[in-house]
Amino acid sequence: MKMGRGVEWALHSCVNMAWTPAGDAVNSARLAAYYQLPAEYLKKQLQALVRAGILTSVSGPGGGFHLARRPENITVLDIVLALEGPEPAFRCEAILGSVPEPEAQENFARTCLISQTMRQAELAWRQALARQTIAGIADSIERRFPAVKAKALHFLAAED
Repeated sequence: MKMGRGVEWALHSCVNMAWTPAGDAVNSARLAAYYQLPAEYLKKQLQALVRAGILTSVSGPGGGFHLARRPENITVLDIVLALEGPEPAFRCEAILGSVPEPEAQENFARTCLISQTMRQAELAWRQALARQTIAGIADSIERRFPAVKAKALHFLAAED
């Protein structure tokens, strides 16, 4: 399974927004500069999170983005689905129906052991992502790398 790099960018961005004081917006251009990312592409990822109800966009001077929900209510799965879509990674095309003398009217997505294996793996993957929240990741980073939060907030608050 391969995800677009925007997922990584969005996750890091949301962690930074979890650290910002309530009501403060994070400027997407500053965020892009912090990670040395293309600003317009990052902004598109953040706008997709706005459409999904994960972020809120603030216009005007001092504008930018901030979390629309508490960080403990935003999962990694929420962000992945907002950017990659809800479709399953594996799509059973029922090729068993093409073999000589297939069982008539068979639901191969339900009976095929390969399809079942892939669906079970995807379910486990999605459940693991659903258990991880932005708040949990932010807290873990703060514990393991105590200086990171202060450095990020200082950079993001600076004027160009």
